[in-house]
Amino acid sequence: MNDSRLARLADVLVNYSVRVRPDDLVLVRATTVAERLVLEICRAVVEAGGRPHIRLWPEEYEELLLKHGRPRQLAAVNPILVHEMKTVDCMIAVWGGRNTRFLAGVDPKKQARLQQSRRPLLDLLMSREAARRRPLRWVGTQYPCDSAAQDADMSTADFADFVFRAGFLHKSDPAAEWRKLSVAQQRLCDFLGRCRQLRFRHPDGTDLRVGVAGRRWINCDGANNFPDGEVFTGPIEDGTDGVVQYRFPALYGGREAHDVRLVFRAGRVVDCSASRGEDFLTQMLDQDPGARRLGEIAIGTNYHIDRYMRNTLFDEKIGGTFHAALGAAYTKTGGRNKSALHWDMVCDLRRGGVIEADGRVISRDGRFTNRAWPRP
Repeated sequence: MNDSRLARLADVLVNYSVRVRPDDLVLVRATTVAERLVLEICRAVVEAGGRPHIRLWPEEYEELLLKHGRPRQLAAVNPILVHEMKTVDCMIAVWGGRNTRFLAGVDPKKQARLQQSRRPLLDLLMSREAARRRPLRWVGTQYPCDSAAQDADMSTADFADFVFRAGFLHKSDPAAEWRKLSVAQQRLCDFLGRCRQLRFRHPDGTDLRVGVAGRRWINCDGANNFPDGEVFTGPIEDGTDGVVQYRFPALYGGREAHDVRLVFRAGRVVDCSASRGEDFLTQMLDQDPGARRLGEIAIGTNYHIDRYMRNTLFDEKIGGTFHAALGAAYTKTGGRNKSALHWDMVCDLRRGGVIEADGRVISRDGRFTNRAWPRP
Protein backbone atom coordinates (compact mmCIF):
# COMPACT_ATOMS: atom_id res chain seq x y z
CA MET A 1 0.00 0.00 0.00
CA ASN A 2 1.41 3.40 -1.03
CA ASP A 3 -0.56 6.09 0.81
CA SER A 4 0.77 9.41 2.07
CA ARG A 5 -1.51 9.09 5.13
CA LEU A 6 0.74 6.31 6.46
CA ALA A 7 3.32 8.97 7.35
CA ARG A 8 0.63 10.90 9.24
CA LEU A 9 -0.38 7.73 11.10
CA ALA A 10 3.27 7.00 11.96
CA ASP A 11 3.77 10.49 13.36
CA VAL A 12 0.72 10.16 15.64
CA LEU A 13 1.80 6.71 16.86
CA VAL A 14 5.33 7.86 17.67
CA ASN A 15 4.71 11.35 19.03
CA TYR A 16 1.27 11.00 20.62
CA SER A 17 0.64 7.33 21.45
CA VAL A 18 4.03 6.20 22.84
CA ARG A 19 5.70 9.62 23.11
CA VAL A 20 9.15 8.55 21.95
CA ARG A 21 11.95 10.42 23.70
CA PRO A 22 15.63 10.81 22.77
CA ASP A 23 17.59 7.53 23.17
CA ASP A 24 14.43 5.40 23.66
CA LEU A 25 14.82 1.88 22.28
CA VAL A 26 11.65 1.32 20.24
CA LEU A 27 10.55 -2.15 19.15
CA VAL A 28 8.54 -2.07 15.90
CA ARG A 29 7.04 -5.46 15.10
CA ALA A 30 4.83 -6.52 12.19
CA THR A 31 4.37 -9.05 9.44
CA THR A 32 6.16 -8.37 6.18
CA VAL A 33 2.90 -7.11 4.60
CA ALA A 34 3.12 -3.91 6.66
CA GLU A 35 6.69 -3.05 5.65
CA ARG A 36 5.74 0.37 4.23
CA LEU A 37 4.16 1.54 7.51
CA VAL A 38 7.06 0.08 9.50
CA LEU A 39 9.49 2.21 7.52
CA GLU A 40 7.40 5.32 8.15
CA ILE A 41 7.34 4.52 11.88
CA CYS A 42 11.12 4.09 11.90
CA ARG A 43 11.50 7.47 10.19
CA ALA A 44 9.33 9.11 12.85
CA VAL A 45 11.25 7.34 15.65
CA VAL A 46 14.60 8.53 14.29
CA GLU A 47 13.28 12.08 13.91
CA ALA A 48 12.16 11.96 17.57
CA GLY A 49 15.66 10.92 18.64
CA GLY A 50 14.81 7.27 19.35
CA ARG A 51 16.49 4.04 18.23
CA PRO A 52 14.27 1.70 16.16
CA HIS A 53 14.54 -2.06 16.63
CA ILE A 54 12.59 -3.88 13.87
CA ARG A 55 11.12 -7.38 13.95
CA LEU A 56 9.39 -8.44 10.74
CA TRP A 57 8.19 -11.96 9.96
CA PRO A 58 6.04 -13.73 7.34
CA GLU A 59 2.67 -14.74 8.80
CA GLU A 60 3.15 -18.25 7.41
CA TYR A 61 5.83 -18.84 10.05
CA GLU A 62 3.29 -19.44 12.81
CA GLU A 63 1.27 -21.83 10.66
CA LEU A 64 4.45 -23.79 9.90
CA LEU A 65 5.40 -23.95 13.58
CA LEU A 66 1.94 -25.10 14.67
CA LYS A 67 1.56 -27.75 11.97
CA HIS A 68 5.04 -29.25 12.18
CA GLY A 69 6.40 -28.33 15.60
CA ARG A 70 6.78 -30.99 18.29
CA PRO A 71 5.23 -30.42 21.73
CA ARG A 72 8.59 -29.39 23.24
CA GLN A 73 9.09 -26.83 20.47
CA LEU A 74 5.63 -25.33 20.98
CA ALA A 75 6.07 -25.16 24.75
CA ALA A 76 9.51 -23.54 24.70
CA VAL A 77 9.79 -19.92 25.85
CA ASN A 78 11.98 -17.85 23.53
CA PRO A 79 14.57 -16.17 25.82
CA ILE A 80 15.38 -13.57 23.17
CA LEU A 81 11.79 -12.33 23.13
CA VAL A 82 11.77 -12.24 26.94
CA HIS A 83 14.96 -10.14 26.96
CA GLU A 84 13.46 -7.89 24.30
CA MET A 85 10.32 -7.30 26.38
CA LYS A 86 12.44 -6.50 29.44
CA THR A 87 14.74 -4.13 27.55
CA VAL A 88 12.79 -1.91 25.15
CA ASP A 89 11.35 1.44 26.23
CA CYS A 90 8.50 1.50 23.70
CA MET A 91 6.76 -1.03 21.48
CA ILE A 92 4.70 -0.36 18.36
CA ALA A 93 2.87 -3.40 17.00
CA VAL A 94 1.36 -3.33 13.51
CA TRP A 95 -1.33 -5.90 12.80
CA GLY A 96 -2.25 -7.14 9.34
CA GLY A 97 -1.38 -9.90 6.87
CA ARG A 98 -2.34 -11.53 3.62
CA ASN A 99 -4.86 -13.97 5.09
CA THR A 100 -6.74 -13.45 8.37
CA ARG A 101 -7.73 -17.16 8.39
CA PHE A 102 -4.20 -18.52 8.05
CA LEU A 103 -4.53 -20.60 11.24
CA ALA A 104 -7.99 -22.01 10.47
CA GLY A 105 -6.61 -25.48 9.72
CA VAL A 106 -4.48 -25.76 12.87
CA ASP A 107 -5.27 -28.08 15.80
CA PRO A 108 -6.79 -25.90 18.61
CA LYS A 109 -4.85 -27.92 21.20
CA LYS A 110 -1.60 -26.88 19.55
CA GLN A 111 -2.74 -23.26 19.48
CA ALA A 112 -3.48 -23.43 23.20
CA ARG A 113 -0.05 -24.98 23.87
CA LEU A 114 1.73 -22.24 21.91
CA GLN A 115 -0.37 -19.61 23.70
CA GLN A 116 0.78 -21.01 27.04
CA SER A 117 4.43 -20.69 25.97
CA ARG A 118 3.82 -17.00 25.34
CA ARG A 119 2.26 -16.35 28.73
CA PRO A 120 5.53 -15.04 30.25
CA LEU A 121 5.61 -12.38 27.51
CA LEU A 122 2.01 -11.32 28.22
CA ASP A 123 2.70 -11.23 31.97
CA LEU A 124 5.83 -9.14 31.33
CA LEU A 125 3.94 -6.71 29.10
CA MET A 126 1.23 -6.17 31.70
CA SER A 127 3.63 -5.83 34.64
CA ARG A 128 5.96 -3.47 32.79
CA GLU A 129 3.04 -1.33 31.62
CA ALA A 130 1.95 -0.90 35.25
CA ALA A 131 5.46 -0.32 36.62
CA ARG A 132 6.19 3.00 38.31
CA ARG A 133 9.83 2.98 37.29
CA ARG A 134 10.48 2.88 33.54
CA PRO A 135 7.03 1.65 32.41
CA LEU A 136 6.73 0.17 28.93
CA ARG A 137 4.88 2.48 26.53
CA TRP A 138 3.19 0.47 23.80
CA VAL A 139 0.59 0.79 21.07
CA GLY A 140 -0.94 -1.50 18.45
CA THR A 141 -2.50 -0.46 15.17
CA GLN A 142 -4.06 -1.99 12.06
CA TYR A 143 -2.35 -1.82 8.68
CA PRO A 144 -4.96 -1.15 5.95
CA CYS A 145 -4.32 -4.40 4.08
CA ASP A 146 -6.37 -6.37 1.54
CA SER A 147 -7.28 -9.23 3.89
CA ALA A 148 -8.73 -6.97 6.61
CA ALA A 149 -10.68 -5.06 3.95
CA GLN A 150 -12.13 -8.33 2.62
CA ASP A 151 -13.22 -9.37 6.13
CA ALA A 152 -15.03 -6.03 6.45
CA ASP A 153 -16.67 -6.47 3.02
CA MET A 154 -14.95 -3.31 1.79
CA SER A 155 -12.52 -2.37 -0.94
CA THR A 156 -9.00 -1.73 0.28
CA ALA A 157 -9.35 1.97 -0.54
CA ASP A 158 -12.64 2.27 1.40
CA PHE A 159 -11.19 0.31 4.30
CA ALA A 160 -8.15 2.61 4.42
CA ASP A 161 -10.48 5.63 4.52
CA PHE A 162 -12.39 4.01 7.37
CA VAL A 163 -9.20 3.24 9.33
CA PHE A 164 -7.83 6.75 9.00
CA ARG A 165 -11.18 8.34 9.87
CA ALA A 166 -11.59 6.14 12.95
CA GLY A 167 -8.22 7.49 14.11
CA PHE A 168 -9.28 11.13 13.50
CA LEU A 169 -6.52 11.39 10.89
CA HIS A 170 -8.88 13.32 8.62
CA LYS A 171 -8.80 16.14 11.18
CA SER A 172 -6.24 18.97 11.01
CA ASP A 173 -4.90 18.06 14.49
CA PRO A 174 -5.62 14.37 15.30
CA ALA A 175 -3.88 14.54 18.68
CA ALA A 176 -6.13 17.42 19.75
CA GLU A 177 -9.21 15.35 18.84
CA TRP A 178 -7.94 12.46 20.94
CA ARG A 179 -7.33 14.77 23.88
CA LYS A 180 -10.91 16.04 23.56
CA LEU A 181 -12.31 12.50 23.63
CA SER A 182 -9.97 11.74 26.52
CA VAL A 183 -11.61 14.46 28.64
CA ALA A 184 -15.12 13.04 28.06
CA GLN A 185 -13.92 9.50 28.73
CA GLN A 186 -12.20 10.55 31.94
CA ARG A 187 -15.47 11.96 33.26
CA LEU A 188 -17.03 8.54 32.59
CA CYS A 189 -14.09 6.75 34.24
CA ASP A 190 -14.36 8.96 37.32
CA PHE A 191 -18.05 8.06 37.67
CA LEU A 192 -17.52 4.32 37.10
CA GLY A 193 -14.66 4.31 39.60
CA ARG A 194 -17.21 5.04 42.34
CA CYS A 195 -19.52 2.17 41.33
CA ARG A 196 -19.74 -1.29 42.84
CA GLN A 197 -21.57 -3.23 40.13
CA LEU A 198 -22.48 -2.89 36.47
CA ARG A 199 -25.37 -4.70 34.83
CA PHE A 200 -25.68 -5.24 31.08
CA ARG A 201 -29.08 -6.21 29.66
CA HIS A 202 -30.42 -6.89 26.18
CA PRO A 203 -33.68 -8.48 25.01
CA ASP A 204 -31.77 -11.27 23.20
CA GLY A 205 -30.97 -12.92 26.56
CA THR A 206 -28.01 -10.97 27.94
CA ASP A 207 -28.29 -10.19 31.65
CA LEU A 208 -24.80 -9.93 33.10
CA ARG A 209 -23.81 -8.49 36.48
CA VAL A 210 -20.15 -7.58 36.97
CA GLY A 211 -18.53 -6.50 40.24
CA VAL A 212 -16.08 -3.61 39.85
CA ALA A 213 -15.79 -2.14 43.36
CA GLY A 214 -12.38 -0.65 44.06
CA ARG A 215 -11.03 -1.29 40.58
CA ARG A 216 -9.40 1.38 38.44
CA TRP A 217 -11.04 2.38 35.16
CA ILE A 218 -8.65 3.06 32.29
CA ASN A 219 -9.21 5.88 29.79
CA CYS A 220 -8.26 4.50 26.35
CA ASP A 221 -7.50 7.58 24.30
CA GLY A 222 -5.08 6.34 21.65
CA ALA A 223 -2.14 5.47 23.88
CA ASN A 224 -2.34 1.65 23.58
CA ASN A 225 -4.67 0.97 20.66
CA PHE A 226 -4.97 3.09 17.56
CA PRO A 227 -7.67 3.82 16.70
CA ASP A 228 -9.03 3.74 20.22
CA GLY A 229 -12.14 4.73 22.14
CA GLU A 230 -13.14 2.70 25.20
CA VAL A 231 -13.00 2.65 28.98
CA PHE A 232 -12.22 -0.58 30.82
CA THR A 233 -11.31 -2.19 34.11
CA GLY A 234 -10.48 -5.59 35.57
CA PRO A 235 -13.61 -7.07 37.22
CA ILE A 236 -13.69 -8.59 40.71
CA GLU A 237 -12.50 -12.14 40.07
CA ASP A 238 -15.51 -13.87 41.64
CA GLY A 239 -17.98 -11.04 41.01
CA THR A 240 -19.49 -11.92 37.61
CA ASP A 241 -22.87 -13.66 37.41
CA GLY A 242 -25.48 -14.15 34.72
CA VAL A 243 -25.61 -14.71 30.98
CA VAL A 244 -24.12 -12.93 27.99
CA GLN A 245 -25.25 -13.69 24.44
CA TYR A 246 -22.97 -12.48 21.64
CA ARG A 247 -24.39 -11.88 18.15
CA PHE A 248 -21.15 -10.62 16.64
CA PRO A 249 -18.75 -13.51 15.86
CA ALA A 250 -15.95 -13.81 18.44
CA LEU A 251 -12.55 -13.77 16.72
CA TYR A 252 -9.36 -15.23 18.11
CA GLY A 253 -6.19 -16.67 16.60
CA GLY A 254 -7.53 -16.68 13.04
CA ARG A 255 -10.73 -18.52 14.01
CA GLU A 256 -14.35 -17.56 14.67
CA ALA A 257 -16.95 -18.70 17.16
CA HIS A 258 -20.53 -17.70 16.29
CA ASP A 259 -23.46 -16.97 18.62
CA VAL A 260 -21.32 -17.51 21.72
CA ARG A 261 -23.34 -17.84 24.91
CA LEU A 262 -21.57 -17.79 28.28
CA VAL A 263 -23.08 -18.49 31.68
CA PHE A 264 -21.17 -17.15 34.71
CA ARG A 265 -21.50 -18.16 38.32
CA ALA A 266 -19.31 -16.59 41.03
CA GLY A 267 -16.97 -15.24 38.36
CA ARG A 268 -16.43 -18.43 36.39
CA VAL A 269 -17.88 -19.65 33.07
CA VAL A 270 -19.89 -22.73 34.04
CA ASP A 271 -21.52 -23.26 30.65
CA CYS A 272 -20.62 -22.19 27.12
CA SER A 273 -22.01 -22.81 23.66
CA ALA A 274 -21.64 -21.59 20.09
CA SER A 275 -23.47 -22.35 16.85
CA ARG A 276 -20.10 -22.61 15.11
CA GLY A 277 -16.62 -23.04 16.59
CA GLU A 278 -17.81 -24.51 19.90
CA ASP A 279 -14.93 -27.00 20.10
CA PHE A 280 -12.41 -24.19 19.62
CA LEU A 281 -14.20 -22.08 22.24
CA THR A 282 -14.03 -24.92 24.76
CA GLN A 283 -10.36 -25.63 24.04
CA MET A 284 -9.44 -22.00 24.64
CA LEU A 285 -11.45 -21.82 27.89
CA ASP A 286 -9.88 -25.02 29.21
CA GLN A 287 -6.24 -24.07 28.57
CA ASP A 288 -5.59 -22.82 32.14
CA PRO A 289 -7.57 -22.03 35.32
CA GLY A 290 -7.83 -18.31 34.58
CA ALA A 291 -9.27 -18.66 31.08
CA ARG A 292 -12.84 -19.10 32.35
CA ARG A 293 -12.81 -15.84 34.33
CA LEU A 294 -13.10 -12.28 33.06
CA GLY A 295 -9.94 -10.19 32.94
CA GLU A 296 -11.61 -7.12 31.45
CA ILE A 297 -14.98 -5.40 31.17
CA ALA A 298 -15.20 -2.41 28.82
CA ILE A 299 -17.54 0.03 27.10
CA GLY A 300 -16.95 1.21 23.51
CA THR A 301 -17.00 4.99 22.97
CA ASN A 302 -15.77 5.65 19.39
CA TYR A 303 -18.87 6.64 17.43
CA HIS A 304 -16.81 7.01 14.23
CA ILE A 305 -16.69 3.20 14.30
CA ASP A 306 -20.30 2.34 13.58
CA ARG A 307 -20.23 -1.08 11.92
CA TYR A 308 -18.93 -4.57 12.64
CA MET A 309 -15.63 -5.12 10.80
CA ARG A 310 -14.61 -8.67 11.80
CA ASN A 311 -11.61 -6.98 13.41
CA THR A 312 -11.47 -6.80 17.21
CA LEU A 313 -9.34 -3.64 17.23
CA PHE A 314 -12.28 -1.76 15.70
CA ASP A 315 -15.26 -3.82 16.86
CA GLU A 316 -14.52 -3.47 20.58
CA LYS A 317 -14.46 0.34 20.17
CA ILE A 318 -17.88 0.65 18.48
CA GLY A 319 -19.83 3.37 20.28
CA GLY A 320 -22.83 1.67 21.92
CA THR A 321 -21.24 -1.73 22.64
CA PHE A 322 -19.57 -3.40 25.58
CA HIS A 323 -16.96 -6.11 25.52
CA ALA A 324 -15.68 -8.59 28.04
CA ALA A 325 -12.33 -10.37 27.79
CA LEU A 326 -11.89 -13.89 29.08
CA GLY A 327 -8.48 -14.49 30.65
CA ALA A 328 -5.65 -12.19 31.66
CA ALA A 329 -6.37 -8.95 33.50
CA TYR A 330 -4.33 -5.79 33.06
CA THR A 331 -2.41 -5.25 36.28
CA LYS A 332 -2.92 -1.49 36.21
CA THR A 333 -6.68 -1.93 36.76
CA GLY A 334 -6.16 -3.85 40.00
CA GLY A 335 -7.30 -7.04 38.29
CA ARG A 336 -5.52 -10.18 39.44
CA ASN A 337 -6.68 -12.86 37.00
CA LYS A 338 -3.81 -14.69 35.30
CA SER A 339 -4.07 -16.59 32.03
CA ALA A 340 -2.35 -17.05 28.68
CA LEU A 341 -5.71 -16.13 27.12
CA HIS A 342 -7.10 -12.64 26.55
CA TRP A 343 -10.13 -13.00 24.27
CA ASP A 344 -12.31 -9.93 23.73
CA MET A 345 -15.93 -10.61 22.78
CA VAL A 346 -18.18 -7.73 21.71
CA CYS A 347 -21.87 -7.33 22.56
CA ASP A 348 -24.00 -4.78 20.66
CA LEU A 349 -26.40 -2.74 22.83
CA ARG A 350 -27.55 -0.23 20.20
CA ARG A 351 -31.00 -1.77 19.76
CA GLY A 352 -32.70 -2.35 23.08
CA GLY A 353 -29.63 -2.63 25.32
CA VAL A 354 -29.21 -1.04 28.73
CA ILE A 355 -26.24 -0.49 31.06
CA GLU A 356 -26.94 0.07 34.75
CA ALA A 357 -24.44 1.22 37.37
CA ASP A 358 -25.53 0.34 40.93
CA GLY A 359 -29.13 0.17 39.68
CA ARG A 360 -29.05 3.47 37.76
CA VAL A 361 -29.42 3.45 33.95
CA ILE A 362 -26.36 5.13 32.42
CA SER A 363 -26.77 3.98 28.79
CA ARG A 364 -29.81 3.13 26.72
CA ASP A 365 -29.76 1.89 23.10
CA GLY A 366 -26.00 2.51 22.97
CA ARG A 367 -26.07 6.14 24.09
CA PHE A 368 -24.99 7.51 27.44
CA THR A 369 -27.58 9.37 29.51
CA ASN A 370 -24.99 11.94 30.62
CA ARG A 371 -24.23 14.48 27.89
CA ALA A 372 -20.76 15.16 29.34
CA TRP A 373 -19.68 11.63 28.45
CA PRO A 374 -18.70 10.49 24.91
CA ARG A 375 -21.35 11.22 22.29
CA PRO A 376 -21.95 10.48 18.58
